[in-house]
Amino acid sequence: MRDSISPGERLAVTLRFLASGDSYQSLSFLYRIGRTTLGEIIPETCKVLIEVLQERHMKVPSTSKEWEVVAASFEDSWDFPHCIGAIDGKHIAIKAPPNSGSMFYNYKEFNSII
Repeated sequence: MRDSISPGERLAVTLRFLASGDSYQSLSFLYRIGRTTLGEIIPETCKVLIEVLQERHMKVPSTSKEWEVVAASFEDSWDFPHCIGAIDGKHIAIKAPPNSGSMFYNYKEFNSII
């Protein structure tokens, strides 16, 4: 009978998948775990991570005072008033404003704003 896959290895393969975006095929070779098994382990581990970490690290404000604190933080840190959240890393393609030079040109080789 085969040994079960340890919690540490389950976490390692899941974090590698989340960090790198490697395919199940690639991870299968790297960790010597079958693709079908990875298809069960990774979603299962993600679900556990969310259950354990959500309340502490992704708590949604529940009172108007908590929302006001979030908005004040965005305004103080970024001079962005009336903002209560942000999504990072999504490049929206734009036509660069006149005379903007390379200000809106990104590493993906097109003009964008995040």
